[in-house]
Amino acid sequence: MSAIRLLVLGAVRQRGRAHGYQVRNDLESWGAHEWSSTKPGSIYHALKQMAKQGLLLAHELAPSAAGGPPRTEYEITERGSDEFLSLLRDTLVSHDQKMDTLSAGIGFIVHLPRDEALALLKRRVEWLEAWRTSVTDYYTPEDGPAQLGHIGEIMHFWVHSADAGAEWTRGLIERIEEGAYTFDGEGQTLNGVHAEEA
Repeated sequence: MSAIRLLVLGAVRQRGRAHGYQVRNDLESWGAHEWSSTKPGSIYHALKQMAKQGLLLAHELAPSAAGGPPRTEYEITERGSDEFLSLLRDTLVSHDQKMDTLSAGIGFIVHLPRDEALALLKRRVEWLEAWRTSVTDYYTPEDGPAQLGHIGEIMHFWVHSADAGAEWTRGLIERIEEGAYTFDGEGQTLNGVHAEEA
C-alpha cells in the first residue's frame, strides 16, 4: 500500500471538506513531504483519482474574486471513509509496512477507538514476533551474521528490525493504556489541521 492514499483520505476526512492546497498544507505541517512520496503533484493527482473512484466527492467552486481559476473542494464519501479506516487498520497491524505508510498510520491512530487501536497494535507485536521466528528458523542471532557470510547481515538486520519494532510498539501500547492521547469517541482529538492563513 502507498502512504499517499491513506494520507490524502485522512487529511480530507479530518477537515470535512478541503481543497488541494489545504490538504498539502496539513500534510507538509507533519513533514510528510520529507518522509513520504507526498509531493504537491502526487497530492493533486490522488485527489482527482480518488474522486473518480467514488472515495471523494468533488465540489467545483466559482472562480475567486481576484480572478484565479475555480477551486475544487473535496469531501470524503462513506465509501472513502470505509477505505480510510480499512487502510489504517491494515497499516497498524502489518509488520511489513514501509516507514512512510506506518508513519501515516500512527499519525491517524487517534481516529480509532482506544480499545481498537490497542488491539491492532498488540496484533502488530504478534506479527513481528512471528516474523522474527520465521527468520530465526534459518539464522541463529547468537552466532552472529558471519555464519552465513555477508548474506547473514540481511537476516541480522531483519531480526534487529523485528526486535526494535516490537519494542517500540510495546512502548506505544503502554503509553496508550496509561491514557495518552484522545481517541475517537473520547472528545476533541488533535488532528493536525491548520487554520487558513489570511
